[in-house]
Amino acid sequence: MNLSKPHLSDPWSTHSRWQWRLFNRYGAWAVVTGASSGIGRAIAIQLAISGLNLVLVARSQSTLEQLEQELTQQYGIKVRTIGLDLAEPTGAESLVAAIQDLEVGLLVAAAGFGTSGLFLNASLGREIEMLHLNCRSLMALCWHFGQRFAQQRSGGLVLMSSIVGFQGMPYAAHYAATKAYVQALAEALHVELAPLGIDVIASAPGPTRSNFAERAGMNMGKALDPELVARETLQALGRQSVVLPGWLSKLLTYSLVPLPRWARVRIMGGVMQGMTKS
Repeated sequence: MNLSKPHLSDPWSTHSRWQWRLFNRYGAWAVVTGASSGIGRAIAIQLAISGLNLVLVARSQSTLEQLEQELTQQYGIKVRTIGLDLAEPTGAESLVAAIQDLEVGLLVAAAGFGTSGLFLNASLGREIEMLHLNCRSLMALCWHFGQRFAQQRSGGLVLMSSIVGFQGMPYAAHYAATKAYVQALAEALHVELAPLGIDVIASAPGPTRSNFAERAGMNMGKALDPELVARETLQALGRQSVVLPGWLSKLLTYSLVPLPRWARVRIMGGVMQGMTKS
């Protein structure tokens, strides 16, 4: 690999050490889906600071090109942008084909969206689109990049789960189900792929400030900063199988642990009902 020095201000600080670790273990290229906003964008910036070159993937090509300009000018990395809807049947395969020439060592699967409200009032087409993006596309990317990383005997997969994936959630029933799929897949792959030199982590944040709430039709009160979620997720990669970024994620998860599952479902349903606009 032809690796350049990462752009770190203080190589002896705790913050810089984990960025050096990312660069040394996963350089030279990382792929970030859902990179145009929210957690995906924040992770892309953290990886750029760490010196990794980036493949940025999202539906909005123009937004990606703006981010490309910012990252190349500020951090001196290489960036390739791919405007692509991963919910399309051939989305994952199109992405894989477009980057065959790159030495990719890390996949961050941050693309996804949610819906809220009563399940029977939902648009079936929109729910199927969410299933394709949150689950089918993510699974296909894990398989394709897992094959590549297995040949390299190194690599990393970051899968964005959610605290709603730890139990059913009325008023976001299908979205929570898609995140339960991601959570279960990540936990299993963490074990399966470790002997092949591949790190896998499920990041399960609580409510996070992004355009997610607007698209899902939700009102959010307290919420995490995407930058915090990105930083704590990348710090935990290669060291644990699941991370709950931020105090809010931990509070909302651990406070429900002593309760039976049926009680957790009802409590989370009440929380979600209060956040749903319609």
